[in-house]
Amino acid sequence: MKKILLPAVAVIAVAMALIWYADRPQWRWELPADMPPPQVPADNPMNAAKVELGRWLFYEPRLSGNGSMSCASCHIQSLAFTDGMPRSVGSTGEVHPRSAMSLVNVAYASRLTWANPLLDRLEDQALTPLLGERPVEMGLENGEQRFEDLLRNESRYSELVGRAFPGDADPHSLLNGVRAISAFIRTINSFDAPYDRYLAGDAGAMSEGAERGMELFFSERLECFHCHGGFNFTDSTTHANTDVERVGFHNTGLYNLDGRGAYPLDNTGLFDMTGEVRDMGRFKAPSLRNIAVTAPYMHDGSVPTLEDVITNYERGGRLIEEGAQAGDGRLSPFKSEFITGFELTAAERADLLAFLDALTDETVLTDPRFASPFEP
Repeated sequence: MKKILLPAVAVIAVAMALIWYADRPQWRWELPADMPPPQVPADNPMNAAKVELGRWLFYEPRLSGNGSMSCASCHIQSLAFTDGMPRSVGSTGEVHPRSAMSLVNVAYASRLTWANPLLDRLEDQALTPLLGERPVEMGLENGEQRFEDLLRNESRYSELVGRAFPGDADPHSLLNGVRAISAFIRTINSFDAPYDRYLAGDAGAMSEGAERGMELFFSERLECFHCHGGFNFTDSTTHANTDVERVGFHNTGLYNLDGRGAYPLDNTGLFDMTGEVRDMGRFKAPSLRNIAVTAPYMHDGSVPTLEDVITNYERGGRLIEEGAQAGDGRLSPFKSEFITGFELTAAERADLLAFLDALTDETVLTDPRFASPFEP
């Protein structure tokens, strides 16, 4: 048998590749056996160092222009990574037109933010809060060099960046920082709610009232599941094994300012992007996982409680009787076909609320893997 002699340079290249691969921690998703893994962009593969770097940067206030806030300022773990405010407030004190969406299971979202049909990658979306000017969120405009200096000159970050991006000659870039934050956010998953344990065979995981509420939720009578269906309770879902990407935006009859379906000028939904009248007031249906801890509700935080949310859907659209936003959403010509109204007894309403409570995963709200690394 002839020996095949490789050139010395090829042997060295193979050896270096093997060493790099062995030194690079491979990522394992900690998911239920029946849950598909999220999609991960080919240009941002997962590894442990990258996730850890992203966790530090997610909680790093120096990523804001004035050093006053981090990503976590608007995405608080105990509130399922929302901020508990009707409308978020940026680092300069500017009040935003919309509320902060939950980041839990956002790796499974086919579209990001409330009403932008073009944003489907965390790596792209993360640049908006960092660099955006209208409105100002973190206000890092013209701060790219400062960000890169932080990654290069602080030993903690420099060491993690090198391990997270071992193939980059100079990995200390804003782009790599954003990639790391995105990788960390992809790991924030939630599949240990009472509802999940009930489906897994624990008959006592949900109360009898929650079981009755589940039947109501998935009934044609209430129609909830049409916009909040699937394993992530939203119709804008994707994953690594998906064949058909699901994307949904809906007008829920929240406003009807002029009797012809108008929404407030700073919150017109998809209409702001497309200019199509039919898109007036259409927003993404958020995931209902952990919904009980993410009040207030809707894109602008204008509905204080889950009871109020249910009341609006019972009625078939919200009625605002007086003031600048007065109008009957039930009569909006742009309202979703699924918002038709229904009747509930007091007992049924309590059961439905009990089911929504059963979607709260207490683990994700306290899991140290997602908590601030700056804390003791």
